[in-house]
Amino acid sequence: MSNLESKEQEDRIRRAFKEKDWSEIKSADSWAIFKVMAEFVDGFEKLAKIGPCVSIFGSARTPRDHNHYKMAEEIAAKLVRHGYGVITGGGPGIMEAGNKGAHSEGGKSVGLNIELPFEQFNNIYIDRDKLITFDYFFVRKVMFIRYSQGFVVLPGGFGTMDEFFEALTLIQTNKIGRFPIVLVGKSYWEGLVDWIKKTLLEHKYINEEDLDLFSVVEDATEAVQVIDDFYSKYLLSPNF
Repeated sequence: MSNLESKEQEDRIRRAFKEKDWSEIKSADSWAIFKVMAEFVDGFEKLAKIGPCVSIFGSARTPRDHNHYKMAEEIAAKLVRHGYGVITGGGPGIMEAGNKGAHSEGGKSVGLNIELPFEQFNNIYIDRDKLITFDYFFVRKVMFIRYSQGFVVLPGGFGTMDEFFEALTLIQTNKIGRFPIVLVGKSYWEGLVDWIKKTLLEHKYINEEDLDLFSVVEDATEAVQVIDDFYSKYLLSPNF
């Protein structure tokens, strides 16, 4: 961390402890509320009519020649061929691969970008009318959840884990429907899945049936098959 970054972090911590008078609080919070509202309105307006879509999550750091990138691209292309649009976080890595795969098949390619000090910039494969850039992570996550009929999670870091567990928690608590969640890459996810089974389940912090809320697969064909099989149970297709 550079001296400048260190100073910025220190200033943020100090501001959190600073006492503010009511006029300062009202002024700062009022503008924040309006900005949050604006991001929600923009998201709702642009996404309300996109139709059935699947969100693809994964690392922004994945290089283009990596197998995970190629797998995300293949999954997105297959989803489009099966009638779905694709939603990603709009950035590089797995997100770019997902948008690229959807774009290559002429499908809907949605990008929910986030402004970050590093790593994040929107990729070129997003439909122009379906690119939204957010300041607030929580608004962005609402859009992922609200407009997705399924979630495909490829290997990634903290952000990917956050998105996976957000979807999982909302499904477990019946805040959203029981949409399919698919983890792709068995060797990558086996440690986390083992920990969920051996620690969370053994301590009774989750129920046995909660393990059925997600699937772990190895390749693109299996990933799309899980989603197709899920909706076939309800006699639904992407044209619903």
